[in-house]
Amino acid sequence: MENCDLNYANSEQIYDQIDKELVEQFNVSFTDEVRFKIKGLTDQKSAAVIVNELKLPISVDEYVRESHRKCRQLLGDTDLMPGAEKLLRHLEKHNIPMAVATSSPRDMVAIKTKKHQEIFKVFHHIVCGSGDPEVKDGKPCPDIFLVAAKRFDESPNPGKSAKRFDVSPTPEKCLVFEDAPNGVTAANSAGMQNILVPDPHVPKAQTLHATIVLRSLEDFKPESFGLPAFD
Repeated sequence: MENCDLNYANSEQIYDQIDKELVEQFNVSFTDEVRFKIKGLTDQKSAAVIVNELKLPISVDEYVRESHRKCRQLLGDTDLMPGAEKLLRHLEKHNIPMAVATSSPRDMVAIKTKKHQEIFKVFHHIVCGSGDPEVKDGKPCPDIFLVAAKRFDESPNPGKSAKRFDVSPTPEKCLVFEDAPNGVTAANSAGMQNILVPDPHVPKAQTLHATIVLRSLEDFKPESFGLPAFD
């Protein structure tokens, strides 16, 4: 396994809090059905699902703007997922190419990673589904992962310590780490193996299409996917 697209930041609780607050101001419940449906989607797609399915008296663009305002206030405290730093350092040590493929826009990613700039340098590049011109369709479509894979033979993003790789990996050599069933669907459509670390409340039926489901990144065994085992 040559390439890992990692979901490293534990921001889902913050997003849930923001959506709950925005929805409940209209005396509407933010249901689990809608909450699970939007995970992994772009901001625009998520807002469209929320506004349309919950019949909110607000436009999709207005919802996105208000959501981004709250995100700028709260996302700076985002922590890494348990086990993420250990895994990232291990893969870096063994020269495993890594990228981030996220549905978030680039300005939100900058806020989420502000506390983790040093560890963030291990990623060769980042692809943002919201705003990247090559990502025509966001998750659950495969575009974002295919774009992420093909960019490994380009020069790393400025400020990254990761090296350039001569050849981009083919999809079957990529391993995706996800926290949302929509992301797993995208990885499967891209022909990539995947690890799902879901919200514990996600119905089991929505996780069955993942290659492997883990309780935490701390439970991941790299050797199961042809990667070097932890020391």
